[in-house]
Formats: sequence, C-alpha cells, structure tokens
Amino acid sequence: MTRKKVKLCYIANDSARKATFKKRKKGLLKKVSELSTLCGIDACAIIYSPYDNQPDVWPSHHGVQRIVSQFKRMPEMEQSKKMVNQDSFLRQRIMKSNDQLKKQRQDNREKEMTELMFQTLVGSSSLHPFDMLDLNDLSWTIEQHLKDIYKFQSDLNNKMAMVAGSSSSSSSAAAATATALLAPAPPLPPPPPPRVMRNVVDSSQAATAAAGSSSGGFDLMEKQPWFMDLMSPQASLGGDMMLPLGDSCHTPLWFNNFLP
Repeated sequence: MTRKKVKLCYIANDSARKATFKKRKKGLLKKVSELSTLCGIDACAIIYSPYDNQPDVWPSHHGVQRIVSQFKRMPEMEQSKKMVNQDSFLRQRIMKSNDQLKKQRQDNREKEMTELMFQTLVGSSSLHPFDMLDLNDLSWTIEQHLKDIYKFQSDLNNKMAMVAGSSSSSSSAAAATATALLAPAPPLPPPPPPRVMRNVVDSSQAATAAAGSSSGGFDLMEKQPWFMDLMSPQASLGGDMMLPLGDSCHTPLWFNNFLP
C-alpha cells in the first residue's frame, strides 16, 4: 500500500499536531545521526517545542556547543551562503514549481503540434482555424522532425558504407586466398644426373680416346721413313745383305756382353 502524500500546511487539530511532532522529531534525530555516522561529518540538532520544557539536543550539549562555536568562527558571507528560513525556503519551492510547470507546458505544446502535424499529413485536419502562433509552432515542430530524419538517414548511410567496405575487403582477401590456393604449383627442378654412371662413362670415353690416340700414334709411327727402313733392312742395305749379328768364328762385329 502506497503512502498518501502529506499536504504541507499547518495542522489545526492539537492532538494530531502533537502526535505528528513526536513522530517526526524522532525521525529527524535519526536522520541526523545516520548522516553523521555514514558521511563522517559534524552535525547537531536543537529542537524547541511547546510540549517540552527543555529543548531536545543531539548529540550532546558539549557537542552542540563545539559545532556552534565552529560555525560562528566562519565569515558572515560563508555563514549565510546556504542558510535558509521559512520565507526563503518557500520562495525556493515556488521557483522550482514554476520551472517544472513551464517545462510541462512546453512538453504538452510539442506533443500537441506533433499530433497536429500527423493529422495534417493524413488529411484529417485543416490549418484554417489556427492562428499565426500555432502555425509558427507547427513549422518549428516540422523542422525538428526533418532534422531528426536527416540525421537518421545520414547515420544509416554511414553504417551501410562501413558494412560495404568491410564486405569488399573481406571478399578481396577471400579472392586472393582462393587464387593462391588454385594457382599451379611451380615445376620441380630436374633431378641431378647420377655421378657414378657419369664417371664410368667418362672413364670409358677416356680409355677409348687413349686407345685411339695410342693406335693412331703407332700407325703414324709406322708411316715414318726411318721406321720403314728399320723394318726392311734389306731394302736399305741392298741385295741379300743382312746385318751380321755374329759369325761362326765368334768374331762379332758388334760387341755384345750378353751374347757369347
């Protein structure tokens, strides 16, 4: 059950006023104690009433005197900076209520002009019965809604451009990756020839070349005149003349230590 809002005015009934005083005095002292404990500040309370001979003091007489002395040591401008009485308190409340009323009237006027704008758009209302003040307010409301629409459209276009840019970059990266994956692999280098077979072939070719060169050299040597003369001594010496290697008398023309 919600609490009923209390009307701030003097209570004419004595018994009701006394009961309200006792209940709210207890609540006020509790709030001051909680504020001092939770926030660690110096606070005091002095309450005079026609129902008690002595004033109610919190936290104690010594504590109240200390705080009051500290307050009096402050400059007068600082003392009255946030000081209020009944008159100033009511004036502040009135000013605050007037500001709230002005804001509420402005909100109601904007809602009224917005409704009139939509009714005019659908053709269910006409602008003929309205005066110049109403038309000015309606024009201002239309301009504000157009600004909101243009701002929303600009933000939407920027978001779409960002999404398109990110999608194009991602598609480009995907296409590059696919191209790299589908590209043919480079051909492998040919294997090196076997070194053993080459050495064998080279050695066989060298042997063949050596044999050819030796045989060729021998053939060339056979073609020399001195070699032909040596191989055919009879032709060179004439007739049947032969080189005497020795005779029966053991009188060799050539001395040979190895032959008898």
